[in-house]
Amino acid sequence: MAANPAMSIADLRSMFDEWGKPAREPEGVSYKSDEVGGVPGIWAFPQDADSARVILYTHGGGFAVGSADSHRKLAGHLASALGVTAFIPDYRRSPEFPFPAQIEDGIAAYLGLIERGFHPGFITTAGDSAGGNLAIAIAFRLRELGRQLPGSIIAFSPWLDMALRGATLEANAATDALVGRQILEGMISMFLGGTADPLDPLANPLENDFQGFPPLYINAGGAEALLSDAESLSEKARNAGVSVTLSVVPGMQHVFPALAGRAHEADDELLRISAWYRAL
Repeated sequence: MAANPAMSIADLRSMFDEWGKPAREPEGVSYKSDEVGGVPGIWAFPQDADSARVILYTHGGGFAVGSADSHRKLAGHLASALGVTAFIPDYRRSPEFPFPAQIEDGIAAYLGLIERGFHPGFITTAGDSAGGNLAIAIAFRLRELGRQLPGSIIAFSPWLDMALRGATLEANAATDALVGRQILEGMISMFLGGTADPLDPLANPLENDFQGFPPLYINAGGAEALLSDAESLSEKARNAGVSVTLSVVPGMQHVFPALAGRAHEADDELLRISAWYRAL
């Protein structure tokens, strides 16, 4: 990306479809293509999973790249750790479909899960980076619609602030191997389509009141530029009385749980999330 800043969106997507390669295949997990609530995606079915519980996993990629396939292994590892199933939607991506198309698809998939018999309290919205934003924004949109919120939320290295106000964007610029201000600015332009407000509460979850929010697990790497977003989310939610767990692992990069099965830091983090989930 640094060598070719004019890389086309098609090339970016092709590159990011290899996002899942660093992770090992999770053992005992099978997959199935499906459509839930009219949204295509992939199911992950760990052996002996509790079929009454499900993760709605929204993939990262700046709202523009990434796919259910690129993130199926990460979602499979998370589902296996929690002992539940997972559905990874292929939500519409920008720039062809700018905000709020991604949230609309997330809501459709969530309601589709309810139509299939899942109780909202047994649904966990989860995601990484931009997908972490969506995991949180879906809950806020559900609240606006007067619908029951998910039972819990998990956000890996969430990218939340479309106004790019986080101090670590500069403080960790030299240590982040993937994310930087210039890349984020390009993604924001595509996501907001040049018309939406970067402080719109649905595009920027930090601009919300978190009172009454479900238990929240936030993960981040200590070396990443978006660390401030995770820290700000934790502080704002905790101040609103939400049960919050913030796990920052020193020296680790953006969405490091994507190294599941190959890096002990990723596997240890999944064990911590499993213990948190089972104690809810």
